Amino acid sequence: MKTTNLFSLTLLLALASCSRPDPNVRTIAPEILKDKIAGGWAGKIIGVTYGAPTEFHAMGHTFEDSIKWKPADSKGALTQDDLYVQLTFLETMDQFGTGAPAKKYQELFAKSGYMLWHANAQSRKNYYDSIFPPRSGSPEFNFHANDIDFQIEADYIGFMSPGMPNSALKLTDKIGHIMNYGDGFYGGVFLSSLYAEAFFEKDLRKVVDKALCSLPAESDYAKVIMEVLALKEQYPSDWRATWKVLEEKWGKTHICTAGEAFNIDAKFNGAFIVVGLLYGEGDPMKTMEITTRCGQDSDCNPSNVMAILGVVNGFSHLPEPMKKAVNEMQDSLFIYTNYSFRKAVEKTYQYAVGHVVAEGGTVTPELVSIRVQMPVAAPLEVSFPKMVLSEKVSIFNEKRWKSVGDWQTYQLPDENTGVKAKEAKFAGKKGDSLELEFEGTAISLEGNWTKDGGKAELYLDGKLHNSFDTYFFYNNQEQTPINICHALKLAPGKHTLKLVVTGEKKPESQGSRIYVSDALVFNEK
Repeated sequence: MKTTNLFSLTLLLALASCSRPDPNVRTIAPEILKDKIAGGWAGKIIGVTYGAPTEFHAMGHTFEDSIKWKPADSKGALTQDDLYVQLTFLETMDQFGTGAPAKKYQELFAKSGYMLWHANAQSRKNYYDSIFPPRSGSPEFNFHANDIDFQIEADYIGFMSPGMPNSALKLTDKIGHIMNYGDGFYGGVFLSSLYAEAFFEKDLRKVVDKALCSLPAESDYAKVIMEVLALKEQYPSDWRATWKVLEEKWGKTHICTAGEAFNIDAKFNGAFIVVGLLYGEGDPMKTMEITTRCGQDSDCNPSNVMAILGVVNGFSHLPEPMKKAVNEMQDSLFIYTNYSFRKAVEKTYQYAVGHVVAEGGTVTPELVSIRVQMPVAAPLEVSFPKMVLSEKVSIFNEKRWKSVGDWQTYQLPDENTGVKAKEAKFAGKKGDSLELEFEGTAISLEGNWTKDGGKAELYLDGKLHNSFDTYFFYNNQEQTPINICHALKLAPGKHTLKLVVTGEKKPESQGSRIYVSDALVFNEK
């Protein structure tokens, strides 16, 4: 009798052991996985259209006007760059596989038919100047390295990395360095990790905590997010108090728009995403409203935050009017792409299960089993260490600039008044030059990329620093104003900058002009 009881106990223990969940595996039903992916894409669509009318209407202050939005407005997402730019990367995967080199992703992105700005525009120009990843996103070749671009284009990476932040990190490392570096790169890392965790965690604070593990704690991006978490504890129901602290501390730290209220910094806008996520308490409308009212890039930020809620809850749990609106447009194509909402969901699901299997998981018709990944932080990158704007020197400040040659004033009529305003000075003959004495540790020359742009050389303290080309004319798009060249990590103290026109140009350029509007001088804080 004792032997029989012992055998029965052993059998029961064995059966219990067999039925105990493997702590190293997360499981999800295929239909739920697809529903969450659909929720993420739908969230992007809904959020971007909710905030679009307010984009950059509130800079340095909160947006306090009424927000007029109805679910039917979601169809406007078909023309939003928050969607179609990253769909280009999906199309690259479709044609060349996820293992395609970063240069191939940059190529299709550069040759796309749409306009680009900031870090993306510089990456496009870098491609045509034969500057390829990761150099194309590095601070040396991209003064917009900390900008928001990759942050608003990395959603698909998180959507196809359920519970797999390290898998997401591998792909963000490849794609993100096409156009960004440092905090700009971390924007995509953080967002994709938020999505990866949102597949299996409903507590929004825990989602943020886990996503932070993918960032180096020393980075400013991680620091500003941790500050949001601390401020939420200090002001548990007052998001405006939190916003005020963030604005005072981080609102003037951006580099490419230094000295302006306009702030397209990834970490600053990323902080607003987390503010909306935490103070919105899971309510879609409240979450979007708070994120939008924080201002700055207030279509991208609610698009991201609503996508996080979409993954957490799944498409099936979105409010009925939102689901109806997205379903009504599900087969319409996003401009410049061959993708619809329905196709985006299907293809992302296919890539997701492919990644699951590649990382040691299994997929059956009944169950997707995912190997647990403990987040590994990305390596530390700092784009512009300790840089703060010390002065902005207009090209029309004749006391500061010394010029040689025929530098003429370039004027553009104001869009509203029609009155011509001085925009820049230009010259195009070999040997024409500008000289500026300054005191600082970095300097950026602002000017124009144009269809008649040419080549020039930048000298610092009598030594050639680099050569650059200002020709740019893509789909009838020029860039004015834009950073045309810069120098970083200079020794503290006085320096002399000299720009020399070479008179050379690309064959396709209509001239050899160099346009200059300002110099931004930086020092260490």
